[in-house]
Amino acid sequence: MTGGPRVTAVVLAYRPEPWLERSVEALLASVDVDVDVVLVDNGGTEGAVDRLRGRPGLTVVGDGVNLGFSGGCNLGAAHATGEYLALVNGDLVVDPDALARLVAVAGQPDVGVAAGSVRLGDDRERCNSTGNEIHFLGFSWVGGFGRPATEAAVDRDVAGGMGALVCLRRSVWDDLGGFAAEYFAFHEDAELSWRCWQRGLRVRYVADAIGVHRYEFDREPTKLYLAERNRLMFVLTCWDGRTLALLAPLFVAMEAAVALMAWRGGWLGDKVRGWRWLWAHRASLRTRRATVQAARTVGDRRLAPRLADRMDARNFPLPDALRPLDAALAQYWRIVRRFLR
Repeated sequence: MTGGPRVTAVVLAYRPEPWLERSVEALLASVDVDVDVVLVDNGGTEGAVDRLRGRPGLTVVGDGVNLGFSGGCNLGAAHATGEYLALVNGDLVVDPDALARLVAVAGQPDVGVAAGSVRLGDDRERCNSTGNEIHFLGFSWVGGFGRPATEAAVDRDVAGGMGALVCLRRSVWDDLGGFAAEYFAFHEDAELSWRCWQRGLRVRYVADAIGVHRYEFDREPTKLYLAERNRLMFVLTCWDGRTLALLAPLFVAMEAAVALMAWRGGWLGDKVRGWRWLWAHRASLRTRRATVQAARTVGDRRLAPRLADRMDARNFPLPDALRPLDAALAQYWRIVRRFLR
């Protein structure tokens, strides 16, 4: 719909997605913004991309090769023309005023990312994400999962925005360099959000910018491999050197615990493969770390209160056997936080 700020929404088409056409149509019907959609063919199937092709206000890019969420969003953003960039999952349907609500917040000069109120597809009165949590050991999860939406009806600062529904000024996206393509999928939204905080830009949850999400935790078969690999890449590049040194004993303990959990769960091979990838790419990680650290203006000590000290992901509950370790790690973190810089 014409009128209002210019927004380009980037949507990825990946595998069969029954909500893709609904997602695109809802974006194009947005009110109080001048919106266009860039649809990235990341390996979409069942003909949805071809059915949408030629729709007014829609540009299709990509050749059906899966570039991952990071690479696909970067490709879509490269074709964006709006002064605002919205990233919207192909399995998420926005309310008519959601983009306008996000833009109103993303346009504030001290805001880097405006994150929508993502609701569960089978019950829009319950939350999928009210902003993502980030743990001091790098874990990230959807905040407020399953809680009544009435408990999250107020805008607030959050550690991270869920990549299913976020909006940025195009200038902010360009300054950040978009997503780090190495992440491929998972954790890239946490990393982008955290780099905003490192540059003095807030990440803001917008309670009345609503999108309904057909959420599936285990839709991607490589999720555990990518999530664990990317968690370590995140902390190794984003945490200050002193922070890494102070947390080194905790990382060792947590890696041992996760490896044991992976062995019991049958995905130890994925965990080991992640370690191997990080070692093989250690040179590029050093370069990435130097870039991230050089761009930051806010130290870890000021940012530490943004980080969760307990792992309370409601969509992936912590095994009971790890709860004593979780409590011990939290106590250690409370002590060492005073020594950060």
